[in-house]
Amino acid sequence: MIELSTNLLYMVPALVFAGLLVGLLAGTFGVGGGGIIVPVLYECFRLMGVADEVRMPLCVGTSLAIIIPTSIRSARGHLARGAVDMTILRAWVAPLLAGVLIGSLSARFAPPWVFKLVFVSVSAVLAIKLLAGRESWRLGTSLPGRVGTTAYGMLVGVISSMMGTGGGGPSTMVLTLYGVPIHRAVATSAGVGTIVALPGAVGYMIAGWPDLDLLPPLSLGYVSVLAFALVVPTTLLAAPFGVRLAHALTRRQLEVAFAVFLLVVGARFLVSLILEV
Repeated sequence: MIELSTNLLYMVPALVFAGLLVGLLAGTFGVGGGGIIVPVLYECFRLMGVADEVRMPLCVGTSLAIIIPTSIRSARGHLARGAVDMTILRAWVAPLLAGVLIGSLSARFAPPWVFKLVFVSVSAVLAIKLLAGRESWRLGTSLPGRVGTTAYGMLVGVISSMMGTGGGGPSTMVLTLYGVPIHRAVATSAGVGTIVALPGAVGYMIAGWPDLDLLPPLSLGYVSVLAFALVVPTTLLAAPFGVRLAHALTRRQLEVAFAVFLLVVGARFLVSLILEV
């Protein structure tokens, strides 16, 4: 394992602050907060000297672990308001789990740039769709039949496990493209996070076990226990405020805010990809 460095002093306050943002975002947008915590973790692990070949999987796996309690807290808040579509959620359970398994297994073999490319591409597509704000941008008035719904659920699971998110972004896009109102889509996406995060984190723990010599202390495969312990308490503290904020915003305000958030976090990895070329 690599040794802890003095840069840990910078890592602690950065992760505590990131936890507050993650909790707020989880409640507001129905996302697990991976969009903000993955870039923060990436910089923290870079300062700690974590090897390039394991840094991005470590960020993604740790993010998924952090999302577990955050998504549960956020989903419970939306569920209490009756905003979660349980019919969609039940139909997606099995395909989401299958997609997460595929994405987690890929962590063992995919190069770092693949994770970054997925992160940037999905963030950009989501942001453009939301900023356009056109009701005509729909694929239908309801989700397709069993095969189509299953395929979408699996796709959300794969993308989420490779982005280190709870599935809020991809699932919100799919649901709104099929006529689900943004508030209901966001609330349902919070429920998706509870299904995606736990098996995703376990998958990354298993995938990273052969690389323990390259990982920082207190790591369970591609999951940093130290980062988890620093971020989770503040995410749980901030999540309820995010839920209240989401229901206070209008549909258009929520769409624009979500789009801006996605563009900011996607730009960070786009720059990184360009510099690597």
